[in-house]
Amino acid sequence: MMLNNILEHKRKEIAALKRRLPLDKMIKKAEKHTKPKRSLRKALSNGELHLICELKKASPSEGMIRRQFRPVHLAKEFELAGASAISVLTESRYFRGNPRTIKQIRPCTRIPLLRKDFILDLYQIYETALLGADAFLIIAMLVSDSELKKMIQIAKRLNLEVLVEVHTKEELVRAIKAGSKIIGINNRDLKTLQIDCSVSERLMRLIPKGVVSVIESGIENRQDILRYQKNGAHNFLIGTTLMKSQNVTEKIHELLGDSRLVNA
Repeated sequence: MMLNNILEHKRKEIAALKRRLPLDKMIKKAEKHTKPKRSLRKALSNGELHLICELKKASPSEGMIRRQFRPVHLAKEFELAGASAISVLTESRYFRGNPRTIKQIRPCTRIPLLRKDFILDLYQIYETALLGADAFLIIAMLVSDSELKKMIQIAKRLNLEVLVEVHTKEELVRAIKAGSKIIGINNRDLKTLQIDCSVSERLMRLIPKGVVSVIESGIENRQDILRYQKNGAHNFLIGTTLMKSQNVTEKIHELLGDSRLVNA
């Protein structure tokens, strides 16, 4: 299974990082980067349509998505086109990401930066703070209840926000119990890589008041956005669709529904 391969590589990668910079030293360095962040939750909370636009060079399901991949240029384009936040895929082997991308784009952006990776260890949370991200994503199925709660607590101490990604009702209940204030509903089953857009339509109804929800995967056009909006969705994380687009700005404008900008 592809997911098992990814996790095996990630664990080896984390072990190598710990050998280069032990946890105690990483904690000391990270605690110096606890300044106020750009709030992802606040950016997504006013009930309007919001896009988290993702820097994503490749994926296991799609292979190479965007060969001409210029993160700084794309990040600026995302923000100017109307993105509310930027997701940065930092997994190196299967998504061709780079954690340093966060440091590269932070000085030239003003909107929140979300680190998207396979977060399995507390070490990665301190690393995320050191990289300069404002928030990070945790996949609920990859961690235990106690690990999830602990990760959220540490993130809070570091002034980081957490988007907890779920795919089932059981994972959603776990995320809520752990104290998650931002929940991403992923239409993609990470075990099979198949997309079922009815997943988010079912789980949206179970999101408590006061918890921000984000729809992930399978969003390709304005019609998809409108269908989800009818069920009360306002926030969408979009990567592959943008990275495949020849005109990223035009695609963002289309998704946001501003016909004046699309036709300009």
